[in-house]
Amino acid sequence: MNNIRVRSAIVALSLAFMSCSPVGEGLMQKDRKPDNSADDANMIVPSGQGVTSSLDPATRDLLRKQGKTIKAYSSAYGFDWRLVLAVMKTESSFDAGAESPRGAVGLMQIMPTTGEEVGRELEIDVAAHPGNNIRAGIYYMSRLYNLFRSADEADRLRLTLAAYNSGVGRIYDAQDVASYLQENPNKWVSVRDALPLLSKRYYTLHKSIWEKERPRSGWFGSSRETVAYVDKIMNYYDDYRLVLN
Repeated sequence: MNNIRVRSAIVALSLAFMSCSPVGEGLMQKDRKPDNSADDANMIVPSGQGVTSSLDPATRDLLRKQGKTIKAYSSAYGFDWRLVLAVMKTESSFDAGAESPRGAVGLMQIMPTTGEEVGRELEIDVAAHPGNNIRAGIYYMSRLYNLFRSADEADRLRLTLAAYNSGVGRIYDAQDVASYLQENPNKWVSVRDALPLLSKRYYTLHKSIWEKERPRSGWFGSSRETVAYVDKIMNYYDDYRLVLN
């Protein structure tokens, strides 16, 4: 149990640093605005002759409408804009009016509770305009990214994406399982393999890890969805890096 208490202390310390940028200090200030002097990001810049045509119409349309906003906020919060594009494609298929059965809204499919919290911090309505939704989603991603400082970059990105999909509490629980099994909790492969072990069928394992004899965020039965989500985004990201500069 001492390991769990240490883990809880580390989590609390991490949350205290949420306002820091994943790349450098000061990038997540509430009044940070995109650099409107940047090159017009609405122009699709191919990395090879003729590859622009390989982009589907929905991607081209989104870049024409929101490309500048995506690039500006991605830069402000320390992400490759093509990764953010991959998240949007996976989350909403680039439908700015998308709303899930659970109430997630917009291009970045922001959940109501998250939207309220982030909206207060940024002083915006995350559902009022696609630009607000984009900003809020990227900002929230950067907060999650900031919680996995001990991981290498490739693992850190995947842990961030998994937390964006399932909630950070699920990832913390999977890290606890990985640690108990003497695997590296900062490696995505360890967390990926531990996520299925959060389901109720492994309750005997849970008794050995948590005082309440179950994961702190409750039993989790959607591990396949989360793993597929991360893989899908990374595949889209790989594709966009080949096509877009």
